[in-house]
Amino acid sequence: MTKPTILVAEDDAAIRLVISQTLTSAGYAVRTTASADALQRWVRNGEGDVIVTDVYLDEDPIFDIMPAIRLERPDLPVIVMSGQNTILTAASAAEHGAFDYLPKPFDIEVLTDLVTRALKKPSGVRRIDRETRKAEQNAVLPLIGRSEQMQDVYRVVSRIMNTSLTVLIEGEAGSGKELTARAIHNLGQYADAPFVALDLDGLDAAEMAEAFAAIRSDVRSTVYIDEVAGLSADAQARLVRLLRRPGHARLIVSTNHDLDQSVVDGVFRRDLFYRLNVVRLSLPPIRERKEDIPELAQAFLVRARDNGLPNKRLDAASLDRLSAYDWPGNVRELENIILRLCALSPDELITVRDVEMAMSVDLTRLAPSSVTLEDEFAATLKAHILPKLVSVGQDEQSQIHQNVIASLEKPLIELALSITSGNKVRAASLLGVNRNTLRAKMKALGFAEE
Repeated sequence: MTKPTILVAEDDAAIRLVISQTLTSAGYAVRTTASADALQRWVRNGEGDVIVTDVYLDEDPIFDIMPAIRLERPDLPVIVMSGQNTILTAASAAEHGAFDYLPKPFDIEVLTDLVTRALKKPSGVRRIDRETRKAEQNAVLPLIGRSEQMQDVYRVVSRIMNTSLTVLIEGEAGSGKELTARAIHNLGQYADAPFVALDLDGLDAAEMAEAFAAIRSDVRSTVYIDEVAGLSADAQARLVRLLRRPGHARLIVSTNHDLDQSVVDGVFRRDLFYRLNVVRLSLPPIRERKEDIPELAQAFLVRARDNGLPNKRLDAASLDRLSAYDWPGNVRELENIILRLCALSPDELITVRDVEMAMSVDLTRLAPSSVTLEDEFAATLKAHILPKLVSVGQDEQSQIHQNVIASLEKPLIELALSITSGNKVRAASLLGVNRNTLRAKMKALGFAEE
C-alpha cells in the first residue's frame, strides 16, 4: 500500500529535520523544502496528500500562494505553522482555507495528530474533486473528450468551420451528430447567423416547400438535416434540385446508416450522395473512447447542477462502473443516466450501487420482449457447447454439465455483488441462497478472498 506523502515547507533546517524524522517514523513519506516555488511545483504535479508549511518562506507569506494552491488542489489539506502567534495570523490561515493553524513552538506529537486527522477524508475525494474542476471547464464546451478519436474530430472541425463546404456527419444514435453540426456553425465566422435544424420526415408538400425555403434563405446560415438516409424519394429529388442552384445556406447532414450501402441498394440517390459527400466526418461511439467517459460524466454533473438539479459527486467506483459499460445509446444515454442519478439519488455522493440501479432500468427496458432468457441460453449453448458435446467419446465421462453451471454461476454472483457493493449477505438475499452457500460457491469458483 502506498504511504501518504507529506509536503513539508520550512526555512529553518533544524525544524525541517525534526518534522521529517517524526513523520517518517509515523509511517509517512516526507518531502521537504525551504522554497515556495518547489512547494507550488509539487502541488501542480499532483504530489502530496498534506502540506505542512511555515507562514514565511523566502520572506514571502505562504498566504500569497495559498489561492493558487486552493485553485489547483482545493482538497489538499494545508497545516500552517507560525512563530508570529497573533490573531491576525490565525485569522489569515482560516480565511485562506488552511486545515489548521499551529503556533510555534509546538509539541511534535500535536503536529503528527493534525496530519493524521487531515488525512482522514473519504476515499476517492481527491480524484473526484480534481475531475470536477476540469468538468467546470468541460461543461461549457460543445464537444467533450481528450481521446485520440475525438482529437481527429476536432482537427476536421477546425479546418472546415470557416468554410461553406457541405458536411456529412456519420455516427451511431446518440453520438453527438447535431452537437457537432452546431459546433461547426458556432465556431465559424458566421456564428451570428441562424442555425436551422430541419426534420423532413413526413412533411406534406407545403411544409416541404417551407423547409427548403429555409435552405435558400441566407447563404451565411447553416441548415442541419438529421438522418438524411431516411429521406423520401420526393425529398431527395427536391434536395438535388436545390443543391444544383448557387446561393443556398451551408448544409450539414447526418446519418447513423451506411449511406454507401444505401446507394448500392438503390434507396438513396447516387447524385445526391455525391453532392453531400464533400467533407465526411465520422463520430466514434463511446465504447471506442472509454477514456472520455469520466470527463463526460463529470461535465454532465455540472450541467445538471446548472439546470437546477441537486449538486452531486461520483465516487471512484461509480466512475469505474460507468467506464466499463459499452453505452449502446452513446453520449445521450450517459447524460440521461447522470440526470437520473442527480434527480433520484438521495445522497450527495453517488455510489456504484446507485449507478447499477439507474442502469438496470434501461437494461430491463431494452431487453427484447419476444426473446426469453431461456431462448438466449439455448442459442449460447448451441454455439459454445454443442461442438463439445459432439466430441465426447462413447465411454468418456465429461465435465460439461459442471462447467456450464460454473460458467453461469460466476457472472450471476458477480452481478449480485456489483449491485450490493460487495455485501455478501445482501447478495445472497438477492439470489435467494443461504449466505454460507454463497460463500462456499464463491470459494469453489475462485473468487478472491477478502
